[in-house]
Amino acid sequence: MCLEHVYSIKVSALQDVSAVNGQVITLSCSFSSTSQTTSLISVDWSFRPQSGGPAQSIFHFMSVEYPPEDKQFKGRVRWMGRLESGDASIQLLNASLSDNGTYTCAVRNPPDVHGLPAQTLLTVTPKRTGMHFSDVAVLLFFVLLPSGLIGFVLLARILCPCCPEKNSHLSQHSPIEVAHGEMHFQKQRKPPVCYECYYQVEYLIFCLITFLNS
Repeated sequence: MCLEHVYSIKVSALQDVSAVNGQVITLSCSFSSTSQTTSLISVDWSFRPQSGGPAQSIFHFMSVEYPPEDKQFKGRVRWMGRLESGDASIQLLNASLSDNGTYTCAVRNPPDVHGLPAQTLLTVTPKRTGMHFSDVAVLLFFVLLPSGLIGFVLLARILCPCCPEKNSHLSQHSPIEVAHGEMHFQKQRKPPVCYECYYQVEYLIFCLITFLNS
């Protein structure tokens, strides 16, 4: 009884690939064969949409490249393989949501023609157009903003006391106890003007709001 030797080829690829709309995606595919690669080696890439339906060929290589003629993939598939190194990868340009689905890589290197192809599930998501705040960020914003305003107001009150104390040490002296030179000094001192202090506080608040909006 004579048994025929069966040659097999092993093909592998990433199971899942994620990308953002508009990106360039590399669909990797590697293989190992017991036979040396020749001009008869062939690579086939096919695509099955996520919505279902039959698989369609999107790329074929056998000595030369055969790019896809299908409208969806025409001009968007780039050969990246190096067969002598066991690489049969391709690139998908300008990925779109319609590219979501399963991509299959099949390699045949006669006499190694038996072996399972490798499959990759591609998921393309839309681009994020704006900044998204988490619940924690929103909470911190509404906590820090009032705290900052209160801190600025208190700082302004400390640096610029608008309302002098009624019972100061000078007001407790009688006119007889106050010396002539001291009375002249008190006349020259001008009490702080309240509206100037409030303008400073408003300016500080304006600077804070401008900083937060920048």
